[in-house]
Amino acid sequence: MMRNGASKPIDNNPSDDICPVCKSNRYLNPSLQFLINPECYHKMCSTCVDRIFTSGPASCPVPYCGKTLRKKGFHKAFFGDLKVEREVDIRKRVGAVFNRRQDEFETLLDYNNYLDDVECLIFDLVQGTKEEKIKAEERLKAYRESNMGDIEENRRAGLEEIEMEKRREKAEKEAARQRRLAVLREEEEEKLDVAKSKRDVLERLANTDEDANKITQQAQNIILKKSSARRTLAESAESNGSARDPGLTLRGLKKKEAPIAEKPYDPFGGVDLTPSRYVLQDDYDNEWLSNAKSDIRHMAGGYSLQEYYARTMFEAFSGLGVFIEDEVAGRSLPAAPASVGTAAAVEASTGKMKIEHKMELDDVF
Repeated sequence: MMRNGASKPIDNNPSDDICPVCKSNRYLNPSLQFLINPECYHKMCSTCVDRIFTSGPASCPVPYCGKTLRKKGFHKAFFGDLKVEREVDIRKRVGAVFNRRQDEFETLLDYNNYLDDVECLIFDLVQGTKEEKIKAEERLKAYRESNMGDIEENRRAGLEEIEMEKRREKAEKEAARQRRLAVLREEEEEKLDVAKSKRDVLERLANTDEDANKITQQAQNIILKKSSARRTLAESAESNGSARDPGLTLRGLKKKEAPIAEKPYDPFGGVDLTPSRYVLQDDYDNEWLSNAKSDIRHMAGGYSLQEYYARTMFEAFSGLGVFIEDEVAGRSLPAAPASVGTAAAVEASTGKMKIEHKMELDDVF
């Protein structure tokens, strides 16, 4: 049998419709239902399951199996290929144990390595040899016993996310239903307003001598104002509803943590500029500044004497922590040119060297 011009025939195994225990055939009994057990994945009909395992656990009736099975472990296969069904069940079983999240790892590389280890474990359980399967089962059991607390915590977090997702979907459906109802109500109200406006226009035309165009224009303006008011009211109600329950529209939330208070911007990056060698006072007694404190020509421009105090004290104490001798002790001084040294020696010997000590003080004002 071919399908869509394919060169490969569809594989239809007749033994898939026959129970290996009682040999019942689905061709003769169309309502026949096959069940499997994750312990061995041997297929048998529901009648054999009820007959063999209702009284309690029993060995698998398939030859050369002998595994102990229970009735509650049987279920209907979701996939037609039992190999795929087995791999899916193994992935569910491993995923229930290795259920760590990305935010539990320091880097993305660590999380990817963790996922790679989990995939290697699943491959050993699905495709590995008997020894590899035994080692993988032992590793899975050891990990479950040593990380039981974390596994349970992540399981609860996963259930909470599923519940939040269900609530979000339910809220979205309810909001969509409310929007549809609001649209229908608005359309119905618009129809009623139009019908009422037509009646009012006809009454005014029949009972008054006003201009017909003016009456019609007034009626249209009233309808537009009412429709705009209804639309504005609906938008405000929708915005209030979304603000009332914002958590329903979020998914994948991390654990709630107290927000860190935002500190004011510091241009110095947290460097402490408090002077350590002196204490800056609010006022200093100085005869140079006595007139400036009361002179409006200095104060009107916004000049601050406290800024002058801070700058002057900083300049006075800024060199106390610098020791030039310690800095130049470890380096060799460059030799002075011979001509310069000779000229200095001649001036010193003739007594013609002039030494001047001059200090200039600039008034800041």
